[in-house]
Amino acid sequence: MRIGELAKRVGVSTSAIRFYEASGLLAASARGDNGYRDYGADALKRLQFIQLAQRLGFSLDSLRALFAQNHEHFPQEQILAGLKKRRAEIAQLRAELDAQDAQLERLARECSGTWSRAECLDQDALRTRVGRVRKPV
Repeated sequence: MRIGELAKRVGVSTSAIRFYEASGLLAASARGDNGYRDYGADALKRLQFIQLAQRLGFSLDSLRALFAQNHEHFPQEQILAGLKKRRAEIAQLRAELDAQDAQLERLARECSGTWSRAECLDQDALRTRVGRVRKPV
């Protein structure tokens, strides 16, 4: 199949496919006599895998490392370890977001109680009542 059809079936742009090829995530396609790229079912499966992994938060570098091993099938232990690591990262992010949410809730309560005294946005007053206010990263 040609690059346009592949892109449509996977739901990515043709430039994304070219990028994946250039960066080693997708094997270079064979070219027909007319010079057009010709992709097979393996390319479709690889791109679907890349899309799933990206939706789950895996980096292109981690995928590149996995693909560099040139195994016909990915090692189960490595896949399971990667999934476990990603779940730990998500748990950490969730904990950070929960802490931020709790801080926002305290801030909202403080603002509704101190608005008339103009203390809501006073950093010193907030630190005493709500705790350390983190600057956005």
